[in-house]
Amino acid sequence: MKKVLFVLTSHDELGNTGHKTGFWVEEFAAPFYYLKDNGIEITIASPKGGQPPIDPKSSAPESQTPATVRFYADNETQAQLAKTLKLADVNQADYDAVFYPGGHGPLWDLAEDKNSIALIEAFYAHGKPVGAVCHAPAIFKHTKKADGTPLVKGQKVTGFTNTEEEAVQLTNVVPFLVEDMLKANGGIYSKKADWNPYAVENELIITGQNPASSELVAELLLKKLK
Repeated sequence: MKKVLFVLTSHDELGNTGHKTGFWVEEFAAPFYYLKDNGIEITIASPKGGQPPIDPKSSAPESQTPATVRFYADNETQAQLAKTLKLADVNQADYDAVFYPGGHGPLWDLAEDKNSIALIEAFYAHGKPVGAVCHAPAIFKHTKKADGTPLVKGQKVTGFTNTEEEAVQLTNVVPFLVEDMLKANGGIYSKKADWNPYAVENELIITGQNPASSELVAELLLKKLK
């Protein structure tokens, strides 16, 4: 059985707004069930371990999908989520791929987390796929190849667009814009119209543009694993 590590944010403060953030339920649930239903064993980790924060907006009625409805009725997966491993205790050797769901949280912690950066670099160096969707491509801010160049340099990538960030009115709240960062790191960035499903793969890196793209990333990841 192939094993995939899911890494979720532990960060719950939306800048200085006084509002909460975390991970986006749909971006966790859709890939989780897609991979699980296809016989993949999933382990979940986060920087602090334990229960990762859920972005409250992702629990709103208008954000629900069949995958989130399934998640909220699934006590077993909720129990697994409440006991995430600490990122520092995770070893890439135990997994075949790693996947990062988004939400705004990763912009603050996972983008800067030394354990996460080292983990991604280790997966990449060992020829294992790295998937990320929406805001989660923020994880490539500091990741490097063995030669010291940015991991995404010269690679086809996507992620939450500047115009999508503008639409949710958080351009001046977030520590950086995913689209700008990927371009600055030399990524060959592309996108579709805002909120449309879009995912790209390049060698070992698989990225999705927004919440609607999360299952597409999982599909590409599964193909790589097979």
